[in-house]
Parts: sequence; C-alpha cells; structure tokens
Amino acid sequence: MTTAALTAGLERIPDQLGYLVISEDGVLASAGELENDEHTAGVMMEMVRTASRFRLQGSADPAFKRMSVILDDFVYTVTVSGQKVFVVKRQNNPHEPLSV
Repeated sequence: MTTAALTAGLERIPDQLGYLVISEDGVLASAGELENDEHTAGVMMEMVRTASRFRLQGSADPAFKRMSVILDDFVYTVTVSGQKVFVVKRQNNPHEPLSV
C-alpha cells in the first residue's frame, strides 16, 4: 500500500497538527508535529496494546476501535483499522460549560 493511500484524508481533518500511521513494524507515515516522532508512536502503540487486553465477557468484537487522549492544549485521536493504528494530533478546543 502506498503512503498516499495510507494518509488519504488525514490532512483534511480540522485543527489537525500532525499524524502518525503505525503498524507492529513501526511508523509507516507521519507529518506535522508528529513527523518522525518514534517516541509518541511507541507510547501510543503501548496504550493500544494495553486497551486491547480489556474485552467484554463473551464478546467477539474488538475491545475498541477509537480512543482519545485529551490534554490541555491538544487531543490525540487514535483509530485502529485492520493492522494499522492511525494517530491524529488535534488542537483542543474545549467548550465552556453551560450555565442554566
């Protein structure tokens, strides 16, 4: 699979600061603030492995498909598809709580 096919659409994500496409073999593609960021790739893969161990009893479904890591200034959105992990770093734009 070509790099263009792996990253199709990732650049169009609103408020995107960077992305990683990771497999068990390592980083397949990266850009922006996450370009060549092997450390973040390793941390995200470890989080995916850990989260994958938790399954609902009797469920054949994957443990999860999407995970968000929310920090003050940005959010990592992690999506698992096939044998690949897609990580997008986005600007965090929290909404003010509603007062009634």
